[in-house]
Amino acid sequence: MIEIPSDINPALAGLAWLRGRWEGRGFREWPGEEKIEFGVQIDFAENGADYLHYLAQFFTLDAEGTPMEPLTIETGFWRADMDAKVDVVMCSPEGYAEIWYGDVQPGRLDLTTDVVVRSPRAQVEYTAGRRLYGLVDGNLMYSFDRATSEESLRPFMWATLRKA
Repeated sequence: MIEIPSDINPALAGLAWLRGRWEGRGFREWPGEEKIEFGVQIDFAENGADYLHYLAQFFTLDAEGTPMEPLTIETGFWRADMDAKVDVVMCSPEGYAEIWYGDVQPGRLDLTTDVVVRSPRAQVEYTAGRRLYGLVDGNLMYSFDRATSEESLRPFMWATLRKA
């Protein structure tokens, strides 16, 4: 059961289940690269406005699972409306800015890129993506499928996170 706090902006009711800090582990795999396990921390914060601030930090792990070095980071803003639609604007230091859109269901969010913009120094020609966030047995399940100029849309990153 998803509880909607009385103090949240009504536009965010469909995203209320995301609020807070989530921590966990996941995997990243791409053709031509070694599959790696990573640690991840995702924060969804709100300040009374009609958006959530999103900050996701990914870390390499040592043999014991302790976070070592930053792998990547993303930040952005998530907005929803009363019609269960959501749009997300996010960026990363790899030189990408993305706009995502999708539908909100209780405990599930399915996003597709509207546009991906790359800086001239971006190392990968990332062109499109799909993300799924779902609440399963109290855990946040996350997957990110990515397309590039060389690969069609395929699984790239996935993780399971617990509320911290």
